[in-house]
Amino acid sequence: MAMLAEGVITELNRKSPNYSKMVEEVVKMEKKIFPKHESLSRSFDDELSKKNAGLLYAYVNGEVAGYAMYSCPTSLQALISKLAVKEKYRRQGYGEALLREAIRKCQTRKIQRISLHVDPSRTPAVDLYKKLGFRIDSLVAKYYSADRDAYRMYLDLSTSE
Repeated sequence: MAMLAEGVITELNRKSPNYSKMVEEVVKMEKKIFPKHESLSRSFDDELSKKNAGLLYAYVNGEVAGYAMYSCPTSLQALISKLAVKEKYRRQGYGEALLREAIRKCQTRKIQRISLHVDPSRTPAVDLYKKLGFRIDSLVAKYYSADRDAYRMYLDLSTSE
């Protein structure tokens, strides 16, 4: 569990008494932040039931300020599938704290590479990923929709700090 100046980064546990409440808050954020066709709101519980998936959330002032979802499809590779922070909590370090904790969780599993996709027009997100060592692998045309591409980015843990 990572601490921030205000708030805590916690991994959501299905056995936790507040599991349903946290999933509900994350789903609300998901619907508000991501376009419908990119949202996992309908399948969040299914995604989290997978043995190799995890969800970290920042809890601030009695609410979920942001979350990061990751999965480890193989024993050597992980995927950051979502990173989102509520508008009022942006530019305060929550996204970075969530991403750092997701990277740390992957390191404890001996993961060698973490990958993700990000819309190139989401400059703050791209800059955050670069700040933490992610590199652009390629531009994936029409990844999100016919008129929206994505950068595929990666972080090699075997060569990072």
